[in-house]
Amino acid sequence: MKKLLDDLRRQLNERDCRMTPQRAAILEVFVENQFQHLTAEEVYQLLQAEHPEIGLATVYRTIELLAGLGILYRLDFGDGRSRYEYNAGQQEHYHHHLICRGCGKIEEFAGDLLEDLEELIEREHGFQVIDHALRFYGYCADCRRERKENQ
Repeated sequence: MKKLLDDLRRQLNERDCRMTPQRAAILEVFVENQFQHLTAEEVYQLLQAEHPEIGLATVYRTIELLAGLGILYRLDFGDGRSRYEYNAGQQEHYHHHLICRGCGKIEEFAGDLLEDLEELIEREHGFQVIDHALRFYGYCADCRRERKENQ
């Protein structure tokens, strides 16, 4: 964790930003929950046990800064809440999500099935795709099982 925070500190310094204790604590939450899609409120709640001095406004400002620097991804799943995840490798290409309409669970879907389509778009339209987002909405196995039991 120290090496990762040192690397993030270097990235912030390169962009004329300091690694404050508050920013370090918020980054730790994202690193420790890297497969989660956290809202600012969830980050704030996770911080309260060890860092009750960090306010919600600080969490919002820090998240916006980190998203602007590409350290975090901002995600919109159509539920009116911005969610964020740590961009572990400063990836250029996006991964995809499975979003359950029943319980709200969000799972990541690995694999880029759109490379052929991106090549076709560039070839036929001269448009270079630099990123994309694919979201599948439906019901997870648990919700499907529960819906079946309640019929």
